[in-house]
Parts: sequence; C-alpha cells; structure tokens
Amino acid sequence: MLLEHADIAAAYIKGCLAPHCDRIEIAGSVRRRCSSVGDIEIVCIPKIYEAGLFGNEPERTTEWFQTIEQWKRIRGDQNGKYMAREVKIPKLDWIIQVDIFTATSINWGLILAIRTGSARYSHMVLACGWVRAGYNSVDGNLVRASTGEIIPTPEEEDLFRLAQVKWIEPERRTL
Repeated sequence: MLLEHADIAAAYIKGCLAPHCDRIEIAGSVRRRCSSVGDIEIVCIPKIYEAGLFGNEPERTTEWFQTIEQWKRIRGDQNGKYMAREVKIPKLDWIIQVDIFTATSINWGLILAIRTGSARYSHMVLACGWVRAGYNSVDGNLVRASTGEIIPTPEEEDLFRLAQVKWIEPERRTL
C-alpha cells in the first residue's frame, strides 16, 4: 500500500492499542517512511497489573485482551512477544495485516530498532555491531556474551551506543 494509506492504518491501530499500553510506536517501513508498505508493525509495552495470590504475577489488562481479540488471529497469542492480526481499517474499508511486537522497559530500544529495520540494516549493521562489541540477543534482550547478563536498552540510542554504531534516523536505515 502507499505510505499515505499506511499512515492512516497505522494511526488507527496505534489509537486502538495506545490506551492499553505504557508505550507504543509505529515501526517498520512506515517509520522508515518508505513509499510502499507491505504491512503495519507496532512495538508496544502493554499495561500490566499484579495478579496471583501474592500479587507477584504480572498480567496484561483485560482491555488489552479485548482489543487484540477483536482482530482475526494470523499468528501468535495475545500473551506472547509477537502476534499477527488482520485489522479492518474503517476509514479505508481495508483489511490489513498488523504485526505487534511487545517489549519491556528493559528491552524497548532493542526491539524498536530491530523492528524498525530494514531487516538487512538490523542484521548487517546493528546485530553485527553488538556481536563485535561482545553482546548477543537472547529472548529479546541484549546480553553480555561473556556472562549472560542482561544489558538494559531502554532507548534505541542505548543500543546504537552499545553496538558502537553511529546513530542515524529511521528514514536512513537501509542497505
């Protein structure tokens, strides 16, 4: 789809999810401002509440589940780190695919940078950079290769700094 239509679709989806998230951003080719877009990618930190007998089991809110469940499931479940859904965009009267990636305050920068892409940029520049700098990506977190210690990447800039890669704006992340 054209970027102008993708902007409308992404804004609609973000608007549906935002009240149930602590943080949310549009990623992928929309964020990179590509003229042609295949799907919508969203990175978010869903709001949670403390559940369980002792209040020590974080759960996503009922409203999160209700929002996700209104869209047709393609892949993943609403508790996972990744899910794909079909969403009808009222203003366009289109059904499009949205890929939703959930993050935490610890790995937000890593997930947003990777999901912004491009895929080749994420692999050839970011991933190769963090490996050269002594890190790996494990279960959605940046970890010190020598110890397995999780290294917080709360912002994209943190990931770029740790990977020893010069910061560039999303629109220029292509190879």
